[in-house]
Amino acid sequence: MHGIYRKLGIIAVMGTLAIAGAGCSALSASHVDCNVVKLQEQAGRSDAEIASALGTSEAAVASCHGPETSGNSTAGGAGASY
Repeated sequence: MHGIYRKLGIIAVMGTLAIAGAGCSALSASHVDCNVVKLQEQAGRSDAEIASALGTSEAAVASCHGPETSGNSTAGGAGASY
C-alpha cells in the first residue's frame, strides 16, 4: 500500500515540476527556482535529474546549493516565541 502512495507522490512532484518549470521558463531562460530544487533534493533526486525535469543545466541547479540567502536569517532580529 505504501508503494502506491509513493508512486502517486512522485507523479505529483513531477507534475508540479512541469508546471513550475513552464512558469519559470516564461520569466527568464536562466532562472532556476531554488525552492523547487531544494524540495527535489529532499526527495532524493540528483542534480542531473532535477536539471532534466526543469529543462535547465546542472550548473544552474548547482547554483542553488549552499546557505540560504533570503528570509530573516540575515536580518539579525530575534525569533518569535510561541
